[in-house]
Amino acid sequence: MPSVSNTPLVTNEVAVSVRNLGLTYTTAIDRRPTLKARLKSLGGKQTRTIRALDDVNLDIEYGQVLGVIGTNGAGKSSLMRVIAGILPPSQGRVEVYGSVSTLLALGVGFNPAMSGRDNVLLGGLAAGMSRDEIEQHFDEIADFSELGEAIDSPMRSYSSGMYARLAFSVAATVRPDILIVDEALSTGDAKFKEKSLNRIKELRSEDRALILVSHAMRTLRETCNDIAWLHKGKLVQRGEPNTVIDAYQEFLHLGKSAVVDEDL
Repeated sequence: MPSVSNTPLVTNEVAVSVRNLGLTYTTAIDRRPTLKARLKSLGGKQTRTIRALDDVNLDIEYGQVLGVIGTNGAGKSSLMRVIAGILPPSQGRVEVYGSVSTLLALGVGFNPAMSGRDNVLLGGLAAGMSRDEIEQHFDEIADFSELGEAIDSPMRSYSSGMYARLAFSVAATVRPDILIVDEALSTGDAKFKEKSLNRIKELRSEDRALILVSHAMRTLRETCNDIAWLHKGKLVQRGEPNTVIDAYQEFLHLGKSAVVDEDL
């Protein structure tokens, strides 16, 4: 495995500073224990400790589009949730200099029983917008989502693609200082994916800090100017996108192909 490299690209002022970050949590083991295990635990539940993040250090600067890669369970989403302030770190610290908008999962914070219109209000408020700001930007959000009259239908009637459209439209329209997008760009039809990527590139040109978590390597190659590779909670390598992605694919013993680039 390559050695750790934490040298960021030189751009502008720091937007996010992560220092010695660790995240540990305990989970119950649900599988039926053996008699020996039951006796050993004296009837108590079996648990295991998971080290989701292990001494991670990185700075994200304004003007950077940082792609975060790694296999499932590498700690990518955990890192995003700590940066967003959703999870408290077990050790170390995270300092965020600016407003943050997050798109961490489809429909997080949405109420399926409410209409898309009402959920735009919920999503906007959660992202730090005022009611007046949401009203001013509502038409922009609705137009970008391309939901048409469905904007007034309950979200429980939406497909996953419709969820993605509305969630991304709210998150991207806020135009935050720091935008975190976790896997959401991989959902939706090809036309909307291209539209979303164009919005990401537009936000990039405005010297914001963008963090994209994705398995779509081709998208990250085209969009990012920096890549961080996580493995088992540790930062393995960071640097120029092609260099880090090539090393990651070599580590997984995969060849370069269109299928690999989009599905890794």
